[in-house]
Amino acid sequence: MRKYLFLVLSACCLSWNAWAQKTYDLISPNGEIKVSVRLEDKIYYDISCNDEVLLKDNAMRLMMTDRTLGEMPKLSKKKQNSVKETLTPVVPLKFSKVDNEYNQLLLSFKGNYSVEFRAFNDGVAYRFITKGKKQTTEVLDEEFTVGFPSDYLLHMQQPGGFKTSCEEVYDHVESASWKPSDRMAILPALIDTRKQYKILISESDLTDYPTMFLKGTGNNGVSAVFPKVPLEFGDDGDRSVKITKEANYIARTEAVREFPWRYFVIVKEDGKLLENTMTYKLADKSELEDVSWIKPGQVSWEWWNGAIPYGPDVNFKAGCNLETYKYFIDFASKYGIPYIIMDEGWAKSTRDPYTPNPDVNLHELIRYGKEKNVGIVLWLTWLTVEKNFDLFKTFNEWGVKGVKIDFMDRGDQWMVDFYERVAREAAKNHLFVDFHGAFKPAGLEYKYPNVLSYEGVRGMEQMGGCYPDNSIYQPFIRNAVGPMDYTPGAMISMQPNVYRSERPNSASIGTRAYQMALFVILESGLQMLADNPTLYYRNAECTEFITQVPVTWDETRVLDAKVGEYVIVAKRKGDKWFIGGMTNGKENERSFTVSLDFLNDSKNYRMTSFVDGINADRQAMDYRKETSNVKKGQSLTIKMVRNGGFAAVIE
Repeated sequence: MRKYLFLVLSACCLSWNAWAQKTYDLISPNGEIKVSVRLEDKIYYDISCNDEVLLKDNAMRLMMTDRTLGEMPKLSKKKQNSVKETLTPVVPLKFSKVDNEYNQLLLSFKGNYSVEFRAFNDGVAYRFITKGKKQTTEVLDEEFTVGFPSDYLLHMQQPGGFKTSCEEVYDHVESASWKPSDRMAILPALIDTRKQYKILISESDLTDYPTMFLKGTGNNGVSAVFPKVPLEFGDDGDRSVKITKEANYIARTEAVREFPWRYFVIVKEDGKLLENTMTYKLADKSELEDVSWIKPGQVSWEWWNGAIPYGPDVNFKAGCNLETYKYFIDFASKYGIPYIIMDEGWAKSTRDPYTPNPDVNLHELIRYGKEKNVGIVLWLTWLTVEKNFDLFKTFNEWGVKGVKIDFMDRGDQWMVDFYERVAREAAKNHLFVDFHGAFKPAGLEYKYPNVLSYEGVRGMEQMGGCYPDNSIYQPFIRNAVGPMDYTPGAMISMQPNVYRSERPNSASIGTRAYQMALFVILESGLQMLADNPTLYYRNAECTEFITQVPVTWDETRVLDAKVGEYVIVAKRKGDKWFIGGMTNGKENERSFTVSLDFLNDSKNYRMTSFVDGINADRQAMDYRKETSNVKKGQSLTIKMVRNGGFAAVIE
């Protein structure tokens, strides 16, 4: 009997040890975030912070034509490592130096594949890595399933399908009620745990693979869904194509490769979402040896204001013509704006990028702009680019500085590859790129730092459809993963209850101080001034402030923030600090007290600020310009009315 009990207990211990060996923990350098990986029928993992489980029973698999990675996994090797380094981005949107510190767990499995986990102090990431002898393989699907331990609130954009410009308003969905039959969501998506934590989900190092979408599982969780590879296209006009045939797989790609990172930014303070640099830390290294020619900056834009300057100094018929664009160049030159964009109409035909509109005389404008130290950026449809890929060489020879490419509106593997082909060819010819009609940034902008911005946002192009109650989410979600071409700068401001607008007298919802603050808060390597030069001239003190705001930064500090409510951020460039604040329309007025403890001890500063005027809650044009002396440690009181803002420079 004793012998029998001993054998049973031994068997139980062996079984327990075998099970224990299939669970692996990875902890962040600060000891707060933990990933617990379990090897069962699939690869499962839980994510916790300070011993509180935030995401549970998460699963991953990669389904290929000849095998499924992550199914019945058999571990062959485990390796752990720690990394602590400093990164220097070519285009520093938040910090000129980025600390990259993480602990790494590499699990290698039988079947020539691995899964790499990284635990950072502000999040977790993982990716599949494949090995083998085959040249190419087909990925049928990928499982990315995340479970929630309680009912969370999800902030996300939900398009009607895979064809989307990613400009939907944010929806706010109870996780337990999100069914598989409901509309899917694009990345990034923000999870409010309703406890202390917020979790931002996105991806990085997206190469030769489709963008990931999310859908509800119907069981209080989310799972991934991907567009299939398009095989045949039909004509759909000048700007797009119809996909007439799709494959049964989501990617045909190299069999030996590193797949995109799936990541979770985890924060206890909402403002840390704005300070995160996870996309950059996981992105591929720059492919460009010479980056000296890449010059981020502001750009004057004619489309939003209808290209109709007016007033006593306008003695020509305004529109899409030589005189109007020279006027825009003169305005840009006066205020030190390095670029103007020429939107649709600069070419004789949208389909022909080699024959300029004779009324515009592009070559004369390039010559004139060079004389005034203002570069030219040209708008194109993606379809025109695809049919004329040698245009990058031609534009370089003409002296064009960059391109704005529009209407992609897809994220399948073919289109993701198109983005990279554009970035590579543009870089070869010293042209920068601004993608419109685009999905979110996912690392290409670091692999090819000539990619200065992406749209993929419900910005001011939407006129009345762009309002603070929605835009206040963007710094925490969309802009938190990379550059965002929101196109700010309106000089006609209105509260939503009285809003009326159409070009040429385009207006924005939100106060004047709100519009000015956007230049400090929003991140873009190519930051638009969307309004009419005429109005900028008439509002010279506002224009002088806007045009001195940098587009790249040495340091970013969020002073106060609450998702969906307000944000106040301080950013440093050299010895100057800028402060920007914005709020939604839920309260008539909000008051904040923030500390200026980020200033230098030994220096006295002068602060010039633009604040909401006493009547700005009704007349959004009302603002006050104020000056004061400030120093380190001093408290600053900031008041913002509904849909209001605050903008300041400290020097």
